[in-house]
Amino acid sequence: MDLYPLFNSIRISLISTAIVFFVGIFSAYYISKTNSIIKGILDVIFTLPLVLPPTVVGYLLIKLLGPNHFIGEFFLNTFDIRLTMNWWSAIFATTVVIFPLMYRTARGAFQSFDANLSDTAMTLGLSNSYIFWRIRMPYCKQGVIAGAILAFARALGEYGATSMIAGYTPGKTATISTTVYQLWRLNNDELAFRWIVINILISAVVLLFINIIESKYQRKGAKYGSLR
Repeated sequence: MDLYPLFNSIRISLISTAIVFFVGIFSAYYISKTNSIIKGILDVIFTLPLVLPPTVVGYLLIKLLGPNHFIGEFFLNTFDIRLTMNWWSAIFATTVVIFPLMYRTARGAFQSFDANLSDTAMTLGLSNSYIFWRIRMPYCKQGVIAGAILAFARALGEYGATSMIAGYTPGKTATISTTVYQLWRLNNDELAFRWIVINILISAVVLLFINIIESKYQRKGAKYGSLR
């Protein structure tokens, strides 16, 4: 059994999750501080990939990054780099698809933050950077971590946009999802079922990890409340 699809899926998921972790956090932080009109517009734009069919996302990415279109043609002619049909092409797809999950959970966490804490810290002369990393982030880390884990799980199971922009080449661009589809087309149900079981097990572990984190913080919150 060739394990390349597992390795490639995890690699793509980790890289795209790392990207949306930082971009999602800072987008959520600064957008939460804007006025309601701008916030509403940006919320729609950033959340749109969550409700669009993945194939639509893949189609739009091809129109942007394909070798016969503006960005893809520029990279191909200038740097001799083809942005589609490589293993790392899937990172573009998964990053766009999972970004709304990270953004929305981080924004929700930041909105629940008690602004009095940051105001008090500012009166003590603490910098915005210190307040963000040492006060706001520890306070909001449950939501941020949960968002990152959900984003990773979603990236691991992404198929529609990934298959369109990266395709399926055994040993080069294959992921778990695209492998299951190809095996189904070839009527290889036995091997397809093995990959399905692997995907289910990984997803179950991810969800279990989220539940452990939530239980941990609920216990801390209950303990803190009893002390008060």
